[in-house]
Amino acid sequence: MRTLYHLWLDPGSRTIRLLLGEKKLAFGMQIEKTWERRPEFLAINPSGSVPVLVDEDGTKLCGARAITEYIDEVYPDPPMIGVDARERAEIRRLCDWFDRKFQAEVTANLVDEKIMKRFLGLGEPSSHAIRAGSQNILTHLDYIGWLSERRSWLGGEALSLADLTAAAQLSTVDYLGDVPWSKHQAAKDWYARMKSRPSFRPLLGDHIPGAPPPRHYADLDF
Repeated sequence: MRTLYHLWLDPGSRTIRLLLGEKKLAFGMQIEKTWERRPEFLAINPSGSVPVLVDEDGTKLCGARAITEYIDEVYPDPPMIGVDARERAEIRRLCDWFDRKFQAEVTANLVDEKIMKRFLGLGEPSSHAIRAGSQNILTHLDYIGWLSERRSWLGGEALSLADLTAAAQLSTVDYLGDVPWSKHQAAKDWYARMKSRPSFRPLLGDHIPGAPPPRHYADLDF
């Protein structure tokens, strides 16, 4: 059985979960409390970060970008990073947008401040960071809406890794109830399509001890 080492609200880990689900690849999961710096885990990934995937043949892969490229190449059906050079370039551009820009401007300011600081014992959340994240997400929701109104999916005519990456990031913020869906109908419609996919259902069942999600989080008709 392939095994994914992950954290509940780590967007990279969630992207891998979605990708494996879309590929219909069976896997088990193990929560890795990265702040504990377990020697056994560091022996697999010296950086001490998740996600880490151990494939069925024992292949060990570290980092969301490396894992997604590996999965799509080794298990090509269905293709999730495009079918030609132009599609692949656009999908990778959008993955980079959400993995870097959205992560830095939104997720780090909301999820990391409100949840990760608690687990790491780093003190109270920064109100300045939270305000910045709440403001920054508006631009990203506008962009998601703009893309979804002009394409069948964010990266083009087919569901792709771009959609999974964006949904993984948004799902972590939505777990906190910090996505202003009512003001961004196009982005909400796209996200509702993502939530209704079978690959997404396990994410909707996540429940962090001591930090339950809002009621609408698992509601497909939110």
